[in-house]
Order: sequence, then C-alpha cells, then structure tokens
Amino acid sequence: MMDGMRAAADEVINEHALHLPAAGLRQLVDSCIGYRQGAWETARHRGLPSPGLTLIFTLDEPLVLATHPDPAQPPCSYDAVLSGLHTTPVTVVMDRPQAGIQLSLSPLGARALLGLPAAELAGLDVSAAEVLGGPVAELLDRLRCAAGWAEQFAVLDQGLLALASREAGRGEVSAEVSYAWRRLLRTGGTAGVRELAAETGWSERHLRARFRAETGLGPKAAGRVIRFTRARSELARRAAAGAPLDLAGLATSCGYFDQAHLDREFGQLAGCPPTTWLAEEFRNIQATAA
Repeated sequence: MMDGMRAAADEVINEHALHLPAAGLRQLVDSCIGYRQGAWETARHRGLPSPGLTLIFTLDEPLVLATHPDPAQPPCSYDAVLSGLHTTPVTVVMDRPQAGIQLSLSPLGARALLGLPAAELAGLDVSAAEVLGGPVAELLDRLRCAAGWAEQFAVLDQGLLALASREAGRGEVSAEVSYAWRRLLRTGGTAGVRELAAETGWSERHLRARFRAETGLGPKAAGRVIRFTRARSELARRAAAGAPLDLAGLATSCGYFDQAHLDREFGQLAGCPPTTWLAEEFRNIQATAA
C-alpha cells in the first residue's frame, strides 16, 4: 500500500483523507486526517499551537522533530508521537516522503482516552507508547498492514475504542472547566476570564487554577491559541481559494485589535509573519487540510 511513497523524487505526492471517528470517539477526537506526502521543498514544517492534543501514527518513516515547545528537549524521532497543548511552534523535518494518520484530541477527553489530564502533557512531545503502553506497537503494526484508508481508519477506531474502554472510570472533567473550554471554542477564543468566571459561578482565580490543572493552559492562553487557530485556518482557506488575503479584515473578524496585533501573534505563536507562514507551509497537507 506504500507504493505511492516510493515514487520518483520529482513526483508530487500530496494526498489526504479525512475520517469521521466512530460514534464512541467523537467527544474525544476533534479531527482525524490520513496523509501521504513527498519530501517537502523547504524540508521543515512548523507544527503550530492548536486547541487539541496531537497524536500521530506514522505509516512508514519515523517522524523527526527538530525542535519542541521546550527548547531543552533534544531532537527526536517517533513512530507514534503524542503532543500536549503548547504556545510555541514545533519544527518537523520533512526531507523524505511521509505517510501517517494525525488526530487532534480534545483536552476534555484526555482522561477518557489517555488515562491522564491533558495538563500532564502540556508543552511536551513524547512517544505515544510512554503514555499508552504496549497497545501502541500493536496498533502501529495493524495500521501498516491494512490495505487503504478505509481499512486503516477502521483499525484505528477499533484500537482507540479499546483504549477508551481500558481507561473507563479514570475521572471526569468538572462541569465548570468543560463549560469554559466549550465557551471559548464557541466564541473563537474571545470570551474573557471575567465573563467565564461569572458564567461558571467560580472566582477568576479559581477558574484559572482549575482550568490550567486540567488542560495545561490558563483560559486566557487557551483563548489566544483558539483565536490564532481560527485566523490561520481562514488565512489558509483564502489562499487555497485564490481569494484576497485581506489581513486587516481577517484580524478584525478574528478578534484582534488590528493587523499589527495579528502579525505579533503570528510572530509569537508561529515564529513568523502570516505571509511567511503561507509561503513556507501552504503546500504541506498538515498545515492546510486540517
């Protein structure tokens, strides 16, 4: 099934497949994308902050991370990698063909699927086997032996449902933190801490502490990441459609004060201005398809 990945060096490989997870996983998994891609021209991909934990199962070559949210963490390669919420980009080496399945996991579902709160993985990239144990190796073998996306996604659903069943009873996220997280998502990250505290009935201080203890980010930082994700997704959509980028209008519609504010947020969360991100990343499936 990996014949497409053995194509000649000058062949363009750019394929993705979207998957709607099984019903029992839809509160835990926000998105699932299968991808196959040739060696990328710039040989680097920026793994940007997002409102989901990232879980990637590779289907051939290991995934190489040159930099991590924690600058003290050395470069490392992974057959399966799990990344917590973060506010700085990761650098992925893209100098060879890549194939895999990438999932975005809801922080509210981390306990039910991973057996621990999302906060324990905040700012970290770890081998998925360190968290999930032996089932990861078995699942990888089955995914790599499956014939095509439909069979691979079926294998993935079965494996994740087994993990969720194993972790049943590990505890639930409080109703107040769940409400605050979903409220931030609904407002595109613009709901303020005072507003969230009033709506949950908690003090601002208590909300910040409990929210961070569960997700790894405070509500203000989480809103910032959600707002940034909305902006860069819309930017990629406009570029794909050949529409005017209109960065000033984009900034206003996504809750930024002005274009300068948007540029500063891209500089801090992506490590570059919006137009540089597009120029470097637009051909990358993981940067645009999601």
